[in-house]
Amino acid sequence: MKSSPLLDVRNLRVEFSSASKSVVAVEDLSFSIAPAETVAVVGESGSGKTTAALALTRLTPPPPACRLSGQVLWQDGTNLLTCSDADLRKARGGKLAYIFQEPSTSLNPVFSIGFQISEALRLHQPAISNVDAEVARLLGLVGIRDPELRSRDYPHQLSGGMQQRAMIAMALACQPKLLVADEPTTALDVTIQAQIL
Repeated sequence: MKSSPLLDVRNLRVEFSSASKSVVAVEDLSFSIAPAETVAVVGESGSGKTTAALALTRLTPPPPACRLSGQVLWQDGTNLLTCSDADLRKARGGKLAYIFQEPSTSLNPVFSIGFQISEALRLHQPAISNVDAEVARLLGLVGIRDPELRSRDYPHQLSGGMQQRAMIAMALACQPKLLVADEPTTALDVTIQAQIL
């Protein structure tokens, strides 16, 4: 018996609008992802891969700048494009997590990486009693040496590769059922790329 898809995307359309014109960045995209399945979206630069990935979790600008249509259905039937903000917050991190392509613009510069990872843990994994130890474990898991010490660093104190690892640790922190990764290993060397993937 085939299980229901973890995520079912139906006729996704993403349209950006300004005062003078509109541009359709994604048109009629449909696919589904089964539990434990890996799906890769391949296309040339500017083809809408990142836009589609951002739309899955409603991380695109709000209307009227960006209009989303179609359906992004979670396994329980929740449409992530139309659900309440509260339900969307529960889904982000808890059900699915996003690894951004550019960590230097995704990490908050005024908070340490340890604080940023712990914030996700406190929100989605409240049963964890020693959050600092879990942050260190996650940073070690993605290959950051001296994770207890590095957890106190701010993003600008880390190389691009270390920032990317911190983003991956943050995405993994809540043990999501689905991980959306937008070029997650671009800033990493080949050996670490293989370990992360």
